[in-house]
Amino acid sequence: MSKIKVMSENLANKIAAGEVVEKCASVVKELVENSIDAQANNIKINLIDGGLTSIGIIDNGIGMDKEDAKLAFARHATSKIYKDDDLFFIETLGFRGEALASIASVSEVNLDTCNDEVGTHVHIKGGIMDDVGPSSARIGTEITITNLFYNTPARLKYLKSEATELNNCIQFIEKLALSKPCIAFTLSNNGKVVVKTSGSGNLLKTIHEIYGLNVSSNMLDIKANNDDFEISGYIGKPGLLKKNRNHFNIIVNGRIVRNNDINRAINDAYYTYKHEGFYPIVVINIETDPTLIDVNIHPTKQDIKMSKIDELCQLLYVTIKNTLYDNLLIPNALIDNEINNKNEDVFISKYENNINDNKTIIQTSLDFRAENEDEVVIKNADFKKLKLYPIGQVHGTYIIAENEDGMFILDQHAAHERINYEMISKRFHDEIPSYTDMLIPFSIELSSSDFEIFMANKYVLEELGFQIEEFGINTIVFKSHPTWLTKNFEGDNLKTIVDLVITNHKNFNKGRFLDSLAKMISCKMSVKANEHLSKEQIEKLLDDLVKCDNPYNCCHGRPSIMKFTNYELEKMFKRVI
Repeated sequence: MSKIKVMSENLANKIAAGEVVEKCASVVKELVENSIDAQANNIKINLIDGGLTSIGIIDNGIGMDKEDAKLAFARHATSKIYKDDDLFFIETLGFRGEALASIASVSEVNLDTCNDEVGTHVHIKGGIMDDVGPSSARIGTEITITNLFYNTPARLKYLKSEATELNNCIQFIEKLALSKPCIAFTLSNNGKVVVKTSGSGNLLKTIHEIYGLNVSSNMLDIKANNDDFEISGYIGKPGLLKKNRNHFNIIVNGRIVRNNDINRAINDAYYTYKHEGFYPIVVINIETDPTLIDVNIHPTKQDIKMSKIDELCQLLYVTIKNTLYDNLLIPNALIDNEINNKNEDVFISKYENNINDNKTIIQTSLDFRAENEDEVVIKNADFKKLKLYPIGQVHGTYIIAENEDGMFILDQHAAHERINYEMISKRFHDEIPSYTDMLIPFSIELSSSDFEIFMANKYVLEELGFQIEEFGINTIVFKSHPTWLTKNFEGDNLKTIVDLVITNHKNFNKGRFLDSLAKMISCKMSVKANEHLSKEQIEKLLDDLVKCDNPYNCCHGRPSIMKFTNYELEKMFKRVI
């Protein structure tokens, strides 16, 4: 007797549902994307208990006639593609013809749709269509999903709490609204509206509607292109950082996508503007030829593959880096503190700008945005002209300075670290490195594995002016080192440098290694907290800081300088009302 049999269509749909429908947000995603493909510009999502009890979608799209309404729930039935070549020119969000069949197989569905004078009602339970009849003549489609996973208990028990399922739905609709600012979205739960956008077509206004004024007023406009890609959108100032990547909103040809290479390029552009483990808010649109992307690698169609990804990542990196450079500002102490108190997950860090001269000039304006008059925007050329007069130190850690505009507070370690970081980074690029011979060569013994790793990568150190030789079994000896290495601490620094080479051996990247090295050395050679400085030392630190490309934060992202304007000082002491 034959053991191989063809599965029933209903069983195949239940299996497919395991890939397409993972949670309530998966159902919302597939149904709302169908509404968008149906040319709707007003979509309402009504949830009961976060979608656990009911998910309803109402749109004003083109609707369907009776035959299409019945056929829409058949597996692989689609109006999006018809032939093989269509896979190379996908311009709709859906196209696989699996979503409705999969959803219907594990739930109860009520559909009302109309594209003419007569509407159609369809009822399906567990994939079985048991009722088809007339309905109201409202143009568009209304679909309600209840009893999700009622016939697949294994799936049902893995649904999360109402709060979790609701949060997943909210996050998806927020991202979708950012990708489709021309569409008005309303998401409600148990009758309460939780997300609402106007569909104005203005992306910055949509950002305002999703994130609020505090975020929308701190976004920077970006726009750039090359032969294959055109990018546009908004990136958050480094003062607004989140503790996860959930706010990386990447849109490719109108589709919200996930791509690790793109995420890495964005994060690298902010590399020394922030602490490790914090991430910016970005909304970036990428337009490209559909033949360069493949969205058919996963049923959710969110993971994509892209041709010429390196060129795209370079375009993103340079554009974001240049934009941040051109929008440097001295952080305002009171404003930043207010932001931090209102947003516990926002981390205050400020700006780094060691970047090429080909800058992208950015201007951001929108009528609804409130101008922040207290934000002190100073271009680098202007900052270098500032004269700060030292007043003294507080706790041997903070330097107080002034000029005619107000009072400045500097973290002496962060400021000195920035000065040293830029000095060392520039010395790395010297054609002929300056070095000094060691009176007593310094030897380090390693394990066999570490020795092999170090010897394979020691060329990077030799290019910087280190003279390194093999000295016995698994032992290296330093005979010279660059002149910028801190005097009297050569031994500790050399040990740390060797460890840095060894720990960075996986996917060794020379540029990233040198940056890590510059950070490490600059931190070690900078003045520390609780270290009292003379007036001459403070004056030199202030003079050196204003000459930096980025005087606003240390190389690890912490602010190095804050400002209190004269107005703020007077306001604090009630001299003005």
